[in-house]
Amino acid sequence: MNRKNIKKSIELWKKAKKIIPGGTQLLSKRAEQFLPEQWPAYFRKAKGVDVWDLDGNKYIDTLASIGACILGYADPDVNKAVKKVIEQGSISTLNSPEEVELAELLCKLHPWAKQVRYARTGGEAMAMAVRIGRAYSGKDKLVFCGYHGWSDWYLSANLADDKNLDGHLLPGLKPKGVPRGLKGTAIPFNYNKIEELERLVSENKNIGLIVMEPVRYQEPQNNFLRKVRKIADQIGAVLIFDEITMGWRLNIGAAHLKYGVNPDIAVFAKGMSNSFPMAAIIGKEKVMQTAQETFISSTYWTERIGPVAALATIKKMIEKKVPNHLHKIGSLIIKGLKEAADNNGLKLTISGLPPLFHFSFDYGKNSQAVRTLFTQEMLQRGILASGTIYITYSLKEKHAKKYIESADEVFRIIKKAIENDNVCNLLKGPVAHKGFQRLT
Repeated sequence: MNRKNIKKSIELWKKAKKIIPGGTQLLSKRAEQFLPEQWPAYFRKAKGVDVWDLDGNKYIDTLASIGACILGYADPDVNKAVKKVIEQGSISTLNSPEEVELAELLCKLHPWAKQVRYARTGGEAMAMAVRIGRAYSGKDKLVFCGYHGWSDWYLSANLADDKNLDGHLLPGLKPKGVPRGLKGTAIPFNYNKIEELERLVSENKNIGLIVMEPVRYQEPQNNFLRKVRKIADQIGAVLIFDEITMGWRLNIGAAHLKYGVNPDIAVFAKGMSNSFPMAAIIGKEKVMQTAQETFISSTYWTERIGPVAALATIKKMIEKKVPNHLHKIGSLIIKGLKEAADNNGLKLTISGLPPLFHFSFDYGKNSQAVRTLFTQEMLQRGILASGTIYITYSLKEKHAKKYIESADEVFRIIKKAIENDNVCNLLKGPVAHKGFQRLT
């Protein structure tokens, strides 16, 4: 098989690391996270499920810009709505009427919520939600599980123990630059471990917030979410559900609707506007009104493109029953991966739900090298692949079949490499980074 020429991307990535700290604005898009010295870090064009790199190579993208596109790249209906308001003007001294329309739609889809505020990214939206929650509760301490962004409130968990966040998606995050006065204000617990949460609230009498994703790679067990809701009510804490990743994938709106447990605040971003920056914080009126008692304000939260893109995206997801498609295609790929792994005698663990799932190779200290080899060989077959798959509406059955066929071929290579103990010898570059690791 001819190796793909990605010279332009590699040269530009080397330049970027010298003049942009970390190389890129999103840790999850670093080339080293996928395939060091081999990853086509830059794109020239993206359409549907396809991406073209700087050297003209075309790929099927199963990562959807780390979940930012549920419909697919450059969706024609969303782009049409956005182009119209670009021509009319995207911002002015007056406000965008679409933000009122979007607020009404979000509250209609989530009847428990009565008010809405906006931001443009998930990290800042979570910072806003935590600020509102603390303002309402009057308490500084919070408990959380899962990954919630880059803000001080979250990273402060590692002031107490620099491994506190290791079980919450990104190992190795350091709290440098976070005021030490925040030590002990954010305390982690593990998903589905209700006994951990019970212990934390018994040991800490001034907890004002519980922050968590309602679901990610495992579903709630033994009425976990209902028990969390009950604890929040008992201690008078604001319950915040981070729906940035799973929102809109399981159903139209929030994932928590599936489980019948409502928070006090829910946060959306990423897929709600299909690639255009937009985030929303929805909540109960008595909680959200506290936003007027603390300063939360920003000029570009009033621009028009985000709300228009969100409205177009949500309306299309409703019309096309997008979550049903995500479930169907995701289930097809999960079944195919399991069969391919079994046929090749590989130890593979799959977790998550069909619209968004993760898989890992279970080979101890060699697991990351095996995963790197998988990414390398899938790339040569024209597929951008890692250990996570974000299903999109543009990812059709033909793409799923191509992915499964390619994975089966690569699994055969991996099986032979493991048997011959030469996985690392087959790699054309270093093993991919895992978690946070400083670039040189």
